[in-house]
Amino acid sequence: MPDRYEHVTGGVYFMATIASVCVYCGSSLGVNPRHGEAARRLGTQLASHGIRLVYGGGRIGLMGQVADAVLAGGGEVIGVIPEHLQVLEKGHHGVTDLRVVASMHERKNLMFDMSDAFVILPGGFGTLDEAFEMLTWRQLQLHDKPILFLNIDGYWTPFGKLVDQVIAEGFARDSSRRLFAVVDKVEDVIPTLLRQPAPAIPNAVQRL
Repeated sequence: MPDRYEHVTGGVYFMATIASVCVYCGSSLGVNPRHGEAARRLGTQLASHGIRLVYGGGRIGLMGQVADAVLAGGGEVIGVIPEHLQVLEKGHHGVTDLRVVASMHERKNLMFDMSDAFVILPGGFGTLDEAFEMLTWRQLQLHDKPILFLNIDGYWTPFGKLVDQVIAEGFARDSSRRLFAVVDKVEDVIPTLLRQPAPAIPNAVQRL
């Protein structure tokens, strides 16, 4: 078992340290200023814990807010952005390492490979796409990395209701709720990730 997992009673391993977190979030700020505040606080906490940020490479919106906060705290930031979004999302050339890739699929795979866990902040269709893909990959046992939604001001509450509806209609099992965790406060993000069970299956995204 890798050093970053610690053994607890019952033979279960939990996350002991996290080297790298992938953050999915909007390339816009949205209308609620608390979302930007949360992104900045999360970035500050990642830096203070020595956790590397992996994100979509933009310098605007919530993406830029979290990246700038990590950098301001002396942390490491790796951005991954497709060539065709370089201009649209205004790639952040001030990050530690900005990687320009050929496609959205290559972006997702690279962000996945470099991350120990995933945190989803408020965002639009792109954020939803990334979150659902990681959830689906985990459901299909292509990975077993922790996934956490930061539910600032109830932003992701409708998502939880949708999951309940999908389960109630028989399109998913009750166990689907264990694919992800939800917290309401930025301060709970890192402690909650560290309480998640260590991955029980090896990565197998090459099967996609």
